[in-house]
Amino acid sequence: MLFLTAACGLGAPRSLPAPVPIPAGFAQLRAAIEHRISAVPGAEAGVWLLDLGTGETLAVNATTRFHAASTMKVPVMIELFRRHDAGELRLDSTIVLRNEFKSIVDGSSYSLDALDDSDSSLYAKTGQRVTLGELNERMITRSSNLATNAVIELLGAGRVDATAHALGATTIQVRRGVEDGKAFSAGLNNTTSARDLGVLMAALAQDRAASRASCEAMRAILRRQEFNDEIPAGLPKGTPVAHKTGWITATTHDAAIIYPPGRPPYVLVVLTRAIPQRKVAQALMADISRDAWQAVTHR
Repeated sequence: MLFLTAACGLGAPRSLPAPVPIPAGFAQLRAAIEHRISAVPGAEAGVWLLDLGTGETLAVNATTRFHAASTMKVPVMIELFRRHDAGELRLDSTIVLRNEFKSIVDGSSYSLDALDDSDSSLYAKTGQRVTLGELNERMITRSSNLATNAVIELLGAGRVDATAHALGATTIQVRRGVEDGKAFSAGLNNTTSARDLGVLMAALAQDRAASRASCEAMRAILRRQEFNDEIPAGLPKGTPVAHKTGWITATTHDAAIIYPPGRPPYVLVVLTRAIPQRKVAQALMADISRDAWQAVTHR
């Protein structure tokens, strides 16, 4: 028999409640998701869904680890806002933006290439003072790698990782900024599972990731996401979605809080790999999103 687990109160790590049978709609959804994934030769995918109205979850390879790509920017943002809440820094404070970072392997310097960054315009501000709020906005809405590395250098990857685990993400690893070639070659990558990202998105949705005001602000930033060809593409037009995408070679992800009209939101995370054509991965993710919408909103 297929099972789900109730997922209320996902704050601190705790033992899971006894499993209960998956409702018929979710059982059909699981079958549809697995069939759709199998239609893409060689594809691997992890899916995690949480209905915030009922606490029911659905998991397909949800604890499998994937390269996190830019989804690791979600826990970076959470740590930034938590430090703001604690009075350790201010979002309107500034730092000098530099394009020089240290590899976690040996401390050697490396720089980012604007041509490989989805937000090339930020490089024009190198050497200038930029607010942490602007860096965070670009890190999330345009997935700026330069902004991400600047923020991680300030916060410390270890602090980001510890915060993610404190919120209930059990296997996520936030080790470094992006484009650290020596670390990549050594296999020292940021990793996550669909379940871990889902736990973080649920904490944001339920005002547990930081203060209520900070969670509201973070959700608003996530709703301004400029890349919307994955989970949002499978939803009815105009559906509000707070989400973060990520992609590297043959790997495409999306983690979202979705707001259907007239009912509580739900969290959906879809991670994919071994799909060389990004458009193929996006179509797969949009189809999974469409099926999840039907299962959640037509129960």
